Amino acid sequence: MSFASPAFLAALAIVPLALLAHTLSRRRGRRYAVRYPAVATLAPLVPRVSSWRRLLPLTLFLASLAVLAIALARPHATVAVPKEQASIVLVTDVSRSMLADDVDPSRLEAARSAAQAFLDEVPDEARVGAVAFSTDPHTIEPPTDDRGEIEDLVDALSADGGTAAGDALAAAIGLVDGPAEDRPPAAILLLSDGETTTGRDPIPVARRAGRMGIPIHTVALGTRTATITTPDGALIPVPPDPEAMRRIAELSGGRAFQVDDADELGGLYEDLGSRVATEEEEREITGAFAAGGIVLLMAAAALGTRATARLP
Repeated sequence: MSFASPAFLAALAIVPLALLAHTLSRRRGRRYAVRYPAVATLAPLVPRVSSWRRLLPLTLFLASLAVLAIALARPHATVAVPKEQASIVLVTDVSRSMLADDVDPSRLEAARSAAQAFLDEVPDEARVGAVAFSTDPHTIEPPTDDRGEIEDLVDALSADGGTAAGDALAAAIGLVDGPAEDRPPAAILLLSDGETTTGRDPIPVARRAGRMGIPIHTVALGTRTATITTPDGALIPVPPDPEAMRRIAELSGGRAFQVDDADELGGLYEDLGSRVATEEEEREITGAFAAGGIVLLMAAAALGTRATARLP
């Protein structure tokens, strides 16, 4: 256990001081009792209270002071917290061909919308990572339960360069890889127009993912008549490759979608199964100590008035 304000532990000195004050008060009471000679005659008329019933309220009172003093120091404890281990890595193509406007308003915006739809629908406990790629994978975020971090990454994407889908998929696999016997459930969601122009061939990477039990689900973007305009005004055709996207999904054990199916993406997490593990996390437990101290104080007051008709 650690404390955010350890100086307040000095308040624990109240406990021995309160005990000393109680002892002196009891001695003072016995000294004055000898002045009344009829005490011995009246004593049998007063109900006898066992010693433990007299001591219990005082014990509870002193314990409440100690617990409340500890609460002032704001204690923290390291606890084992359950964490969902199943993960999906969002792999988004931001190559220059994604600027084509054959998908309204552009392939990139359609991919961004599909990614946001997935993030909105996937359960809160899901761990989501991200890889953005063009000529190479340039933005890599390991799976996390901080959904805002992934949303900010998707919002900041801009398009330029070639399409290295194979390298990006390999990077995504690296984020969820581990010993086969202890690897949590994982999947990859690829958003791309599908035509690889640089880097490794994505087909062998998809086969490897399939052998590892990591399905790659694909969302194909674009039409065959699409073009983009170069800075000097020339038109360049940028046809997609939906067959390559379908093949990647098939070889890895995933599912192939079109961009119009984006509302179904949230259900991909449900296909993963679950792997819940625990990790140590430091948490403040001031509230528990404060509540415990108040309960002890109320119990001391109740027992004190019942047993001796006075507070401890």
